[in-house]
Amino acid sequence: MEKQKIVLTRKIQVYVDCEDKEKKDAYYKQLYEWRVLAFQAANLVFTHMYVQDRVRELFYFTDDVKVKLADRTKHEDGILNTSRTNTTYRLLSKRLLGKMPSDIFNALNSTLTRLYSKERSAYWRGERSLRNYKRNLPLPFPSNALKFEADEKHKEFRFTLFKIPFKTYLGKDRTDKRALLQRHMAGTIKLCISSLKIEKGKVYLLAVFEMERDEHELKDTVIAEASLSLEHPIVVNVGKTHYRIGNKEEFLHRRLAIQAARRRLQRGATFNRPGKGRRRKLKSLEDWDAQERRYVDSRLHLYSRRLIDLCIKSQAGTLLLVNQLQKEAVAKEEEFLLRNWSYYGLKEKIAYKAQKAGINVIVE
Repeated sequence: MEKQKIVLTRKIQVYVDCEDKEKKDAYYKQLYEWRVLAFQAANLVFTHMYVQDRVRELFYFTDDVKVKLADRTKHEDGILNTSRTNTTYRLLSKRLLGKMPSDIFNALNSTLTRLYSKERSAYWRGERSLRNYKRNLPLPFPSNALKFEADEKHKEFRFTLFKIPFKTYLGKDRTDKRALLQRHMAGTIKLCISSLKIEKGKVYLLAVFEMERDEHELKDTVIAEASLSLEHPIVVNVGKTHYRIGNKEEFLHRRLAIQAARRRLQRGATFNRPGKGRRRKLKSLEDWDAQERRYVDSRLHLYSRRLIDLCIKSQAGTLLLVNQLQKEAVAKEEEFLLRNWSYYGLKEKIAYKAQKAGINVIVE
């Protein structure tokens, strides 16, 4: 039996590996120019695909106009002079060829086409609006566009992307980023279409890895029932065994203490030393906001990890989140719960770790 695959995305900070300041500035300028072209092209592609879908609904055309989104050489009623997938590629090629590497707009076209096909039914029903991309759009590229080289001395990795030299910045790396890159270099896992993102003056590699799902001895008949709440982050029942993961004092009280510290600083922010206007006065508040986000994120990762470990230990192949939809509906009506109970983030982390372990998650 073929093992199931799972796709992992890791955000890795990188920087241009060049000592010459002029060349380095030119490389960064080139990346910013490509980013502007990419976001404009993305909006253009989505507009063209939407218009192509809507042509058949333009009822004010005469009755003898027959519309079929297909190559006219293959279909009698076709209105295109090429395949539908190739229409947007030709559009990008006409506008961007010579201004941007073809690998970028080719990968961009493939990604957008796949995404539009996934969401098109929602557009037809009027349940969602057409996507609108901004300037922070990542630059996609195929996996063969880069090859990593290990820097054993500094425990980092180097690679060249479109003739621009890059080097990773992993730091202490308490995650699995370094291990995944090493496994990719060894050929045990595959690198898929990835992207380069510029965010607040820093460059990040969004590396997408395809690997085999972890194999565990799980039984579908064994069901773990988990209840998520603010009082106790996770309460788990597996058969007659009862577990509690986290507690109110650890999660909620610590979070409220961080918020109280932020409010004290906010009251005194008026008297902070100026220098760069609003940004300098509010810097301490931003630091506390970031501290709260980091604390909550680390707790949710820990709670979800312990939950999945318990399911694996108990051989539970199914995880049932009890009364979760009802609790979320109540939380939306109460401001305190909505502000302090991170149910969406916890659910997302549980679903991700469960998929990796091969556990089926049911939200009740």
